[in-house]
Amino acid sequence: MDIVLYLADEYLLDSVWASLVPLHDPVLPLLRYQQLSSNFTTIASSSRSAWPRDYFFRQVLSLSVITLIGINLLYFVFAGLSYKFIFNHDMMRHPRFLQNQIMLEIRTSVKAFPMMTLLTLPWFQAEVMGYSRLYDSVDQYGWIYLFLSVPFFLLFTDYAIYWVHRILHHPSFYKTFHKPHHKWISMSCSPCMSPDADAAFLFYTVPTPFASHAFHPVDGYLQSVPYHLFIFLFPLHRYLYLGLFVFVNFWSILIHDSDMITGHPLEFIINGPAHHTLHHLYFTVNYGQYFTWADRVGGSYRQPESSLDPLLEVKKVS
Repeated sequence: MDIVLYLADEYLLDSVWASLVPLHDPVLPLLRYQQLSSNFTTIASSSRSAWPRDYFFRQVLSLSVITLIGINLLYFVFAGLSYKFIFNHDMMRHPRFLQNQIMLEIRTSVKAFPMMTLLTLPWFQAEVMGYSRLYDSVDQYGWIYLFLSVPFFLLFTDYAIYWVHRILHHPSFYKTFHKPHHKWISMSCSPCMSPDADAAFLFYTVPTPFASHAFHPVDGYLQSVPYHLFIFLFPLHRYLYLGLFVFVNFWSILIHDSDMITGHPLEFIINGPAHHTLHHLYFTVNYGQYFTWADRVGGSYRQPESSLDPLLEVKKVS
């Protein structure tokens, strides 16, 4: 996030903050005049704010706005593209697909973003203040570590999210925090192994990509903690981290397209859309984010099968 803040300051926010909180200095008008008469390209440097870039309150406010705009852009762009080009629209004729489900998914997501941003701000602020282990030069740790840090990041966050996700399905936490992600279908769901009776009557089995971020704010935040925690425990290249952060948001959207493509060799390794569709169908299986190994070790793995495809229910009512 420090890269994003720097670029935002460089190309936009310096001017914004200079307008909102100008630096009142009697020398500035003369300085501005001298620059105007000698070099047009240096005029902008005289526009300064009383709140410099390293001012804590300015950073917090800037990060809040950037994060809110960023998560909304990621959500609507990637979810919109996935919905248009990947999601099978025949799924909308599934007997458990609500008429206004997409709007409910979007509304839940958008309502959660501000609180999720507030909860995440301490991580971003600590990163901007230099407390993370992000680094700039590849020479610092070498190319081998750079390449190995990608699977290391994915394995670490996958295993951590597995346990966060699984704990959130425990009856003690589910109804309060995780239920908004599983709630659109107001009908009995007999095959769903729900942790409490109430959940069985508020359950949807066919999510769309817009359900990817439809969380209770605390739920969404807790499942994002491993991504932030990693860079405070282990070195990671700054630009690589930014790319991985965008990727994990895209992946979260991708696995919610209700796809049930089976029979490919990677399905034994990668926790893809088919696996996550089974999670929404059967509730207590396939908690993982990217890989299947945590579910295998934890005894919660269920193999995708074509006979479990929710599209079969659509064909029955067609």
